[in-house]
Amino acid sequence: FLLPLLAAWGPRVSGVLRAPRRRWPVPYRRFDYRPKTDPYCQARYTFCPTGSAIPVMKAEDVIEVYRLQAPVWEFKYGDLLGHLKIMHDAVGFRSSLTGKNYTMEWYELFQLGNCTFPHLRPGIAAPFWCNQGAACFYEGIDDAHWKENGTLVLVTTISGTMFNKMAQWVKYDNETGIYYETWTVQASPDKQSTVWFDSYECSKFILRTYQKLADLGAVFKKIQTNYTSIILFSGEPIYLGNETSIFGPLGNKTLAAAIRDFYSPFKPHQTVREFFVDLVRIIDRVILNHQFYLFYNLEYWFLPMKFPYVKIIYEEVPLPVGSKESFGV
Repeated sequence: FLLPLLAAWGPRVSGVLRAPRRRWPVPYRRFDYRPKTDPYCQARYTFCPTGSAIPVMKAEDVIEVYRLQAPVWEFKYGDLLGHLKIMHDAVGFRSSLTGKNYTMEWYELFQLGNCTFPHLRPGIAAPFWCNQGAACFYEGIDDAHWKENGTLVLVTTISGTMFNKMAQWVKYDNETGIYYETWTVQASPDKQSTVWFDSYECSKFILRTYQKLADLGAVFKKIQTNYTSIILFSGEPIYLGNETSIFGPLGNKTLAAAIRDFYSPFKPHQTVREFFVDLVRIIDRVILNHQFYLFYNLEYWFLPMKFPYVKIIYEEVPLPVGSKESFGV
């Protein structure tokens, strides 16, 4: 069940679109509505196939909240990606009044590759992006999926009133935060280094949900919680423009060609030989020539890449602190 309605193509950014100020990290933009998806964009696995509406809970209900985490594509590859700490996050709920369980998560409509890299379509000058992410809510918790190779642990208990307020927030968050952003981009591996861009993916939705519950008065248990981030390391990014200013009739043809050339090795459905040839091209551009073109908030940026270039980390992010006085269960 896709919470936001899919409206006509062409999101309007709230406010006037200008070249971004040099504020770091660049804030993730929220949009007025969700654009209609192009039929060209097809997912190998259907988004949220058993989804349902979020129920309205009775105020006196006591609802258990569970942290859910499992390796990405665990249903297909088991714990393989878990060894690389590439994990997917979700949140579970259990109603004490009805005994029903529910799962809520946020992920890509067209799988990770389409959200991370564009298609270069014949006859279309600009790279074509199949990129949206959304929340999915459905009845039940697949205990085997989350427990076998991952995590299923109680983190807090909330009232039915708090759950209903959270559901209202989820609707707003889902209607305005519509694009998946794979990469975190920062200046160095140091914990205090400058973050240029922050990712917007499944774990960030769970962290936002936990924070909302804390704001509503939830008291979280003191347990360690870790999340996966894919980080690019770069010097200060250079703003290049948007699709119109680069690829439009009055655009920069040299820059447009450079961006298309950069993305060309990242195409899907390759033979083994094509994969290794393109892998060499990627290494040449990103590592040897220190180049990366990032598409963020519908705008293009140049990243002057730095060692160690890219890293997958699995770092602790503490659960938020709630207020016992406002808990009210």
